[in-house]
Amino acid sequence: MTIKIVIADDHLIIRQGLKLILETESDFDLVGEAGDGAEALQICAQTHPQVVLMDLRMPGMDGLTAIEKLHVDQPETAVVILTTFNEDDLLIRGLQAGAKGYLLKDTTRETLFNAIRAAARGETLLSPETMLRLLTQVERPSRLVNDDINLTEREQQVLKAVALGERSKEVAFKLGISERTVKAHLASIYNKLGVDSRAAAIAIAAQRGWLKE
Repeated sequence: MTIKIVIADDHLIIRQGLKLILETESDFDLVGEAGDGAEALQICAQTHPQVVLMDLRMPGMDGLTAIEKLHVDQPETAVVILTTFNEDDLLIRGLQAGAKGYLLKDTTRETLFNAIRAAARGETLLSPETMLRLLTQVERPSRLVNDDINLTEREQQVLKAVALGERSKEVAFKLGISERTVKAHLASIYNKLGVDSRAAAIAIAAQRGWLKE
C-alpha cells in the first residue's frame, strides 16, 4: 500500500530534507508540503493523506492546534509529531491532541519510517526514549479527566500492555481473551478518560502515574 504523506514545517530546508529521505522509500508518496498549521489543514482537505509529519512550533496556526482540528475534521489521518523541542509538556499535549507518534528531528531514518508505517496502520508507535519520558512524568492532575476515574483490573492490564506498544491481537493472546474483547476494553478506557486514541490514553495514564508499576 502506498502511504500518502504531508509535511508541515515552517523551515524550507527541513521540508526539502524530509522530501529527499521519503523519496527513497517506494511505498511513500509525498502529496503536499505546508509552512504552517492552517496550510496543512487546507492541503489535507485536498489530498486526504494517511500520515502528516507535523512540527509543533510554527507561525500562525501552531502544530498542536492543527492536530486538534485535523483530529476532528479528518480522524482517519494519522499525525506523527516531528519536532526539535524535547519538552515533556509538548509530548503530553501532542499525544492528548491525537498524535500517533512523537519524534525528534535528529531521529534515525529507520525510526522515522517505522513511525510512519505504524501510524498508517492506525497504530501508536512510541520510541523507548519517549516511553521512558512518559513513565517518569511527575504525577499531576489532568485537566481532561476527573479524579474519580476508576479503571477495572482488566482495563488496567489492557492499558499497560498497549503502553508497551502491543497490538490488540498481541494483547488478546497475552491476556487470554479475544481481540474483540480487547477493543471493547479500549473503548471503555477511552470513554472514561475522555479521549479517542491509544496515544492520548497512554499520555494521560503516564501523567497520572498509572504506568509506573
